[in-house]
Amino acid sequence: MALISSLCIFVLVTHFATPIVCHERAALFVFGDSVFDSGNNKYINATADLQGSNYFPYGESFFKHPTGRVSNGRLIPDFIAEYANLPFIPPYFEIGKKQLIHGVNFASAGSGCLAETSGAIVLKTQLKNFENVIQLLKRKMGKTESHKILANAVYIFSTGSNDMFASLVPNSTFPYSDREYLQMIMGNLTSVLKGVYKGGGRKFVMLNLGPLGCLPSTRVLNLRIGVKNGSCLEEATNKAKMFNSALPKMLKQLEKQLPGFKYTIFNFFKVFADSIHNPTKYGFKISETACCGTGPFRGILSCGGKRQVKEYELCKNVKDYLFFDSVHPSELAYQQYAALLWNGTTDVVAPHNLKSFFESSNSRCPSSLQFLLYMKNKQQCEI
Repeated sequence: MALISSLCIFVLVTHFATPIVCHERAALFVFGDSVFDSGNNKYINATADLQGSNYFPYGESFFKHPTGRVSNGRLIPDFIAEYANLPFIPPYFEIGKKQLIHGVNFASAGSGCLAETSGAIVLKTQLKNFENVIQLLKRKMGKTESHKILANAVYIFSTGSNDMFASLVPNSTFPYSDREYLQMIMGNLTSVLKGVYKGGGRKFVMLNLGPLGCLPSTRVLNLRIGVKNGSCLEEATNKAKMFNSALPKMLKQLEKQLPGFKYTIFNFFKVFADSIHNPTKYGFKISETACCGTGPFRGILSCGGKRQVKEYELCKNVKDYLFFDSVHPSELAYQQYAALLWNGTTDVVAPHNLKSFFESSNSRCPSSLQFLLYMKNKQQCEI
């Protein structure tokens, strides 16, 4: 009897303790600026500089037509969606035509954390748009299912660059110290992350800022202030480093404050800087001059001829170039960055890579089979 009793206890514990993980529906929600904007700026009343580059030659390499993406093809979220077996994530202003159960892209070229530094859809407005999507999901899927989607989704952010650029405008009387300005930015970003958490988000991915002083456009700015060797604008890169230093501290605080809050940081600065300084390592021949633009380094943002400067040059082979236009990387660069974000080592993405984020589930479902086995064995033991 003692042996039978022990076996029963073993069977009961085994069946009852084995967790059954639900296969939750994957989703990706995208927030930020031109690095992520998949077409939202086509729909807003903005200046030509912020219209999402919805004209040739943007989009020429993959889509064969402009989509509003500020590159020659796909962006990081497009590749992440592909790795996660999701369709392209639709821009917020197109969700009336497309499904939103796999996620929504709220990003807007020219956007920032602060309304004062942005002429586009600022981050707090993107949060309001996300709150609208929550209500749409509840109506479409029901409260329980929409909660599961939101809890298991991944929320990815690229923001802060435009805020930092705003403090670099020549001949401006900027009213804040660096410390005050950074506190404002982090305060707004914190507020938005808390808002997404309140809406059900738990898994957050942040890109830190790239070396802002090494873009073709900022190299031109350096020339204009008298630095003739075409070097990076160190002041701009130092602004990015300030932001990057504050970002993990802010996220660690949120992790302590908010139960279930998970985050990871992609070291965009490291991989972007490495591809600029060691282009052949990434398969590029040219990393200081853009494929499309005009002036030194093609660093004047005129690609497509729809902005203030109409003249522009277009390279013959975009695959040779790290930068597509004066500010933004090419599709091939984004593809390589996305691969590192998806499954990179901890020196570039930590504490989690995106693959692990998509594979983890924030909820477990009860197993009816488990329960029946438990009850059956319980009865046998009692007999």
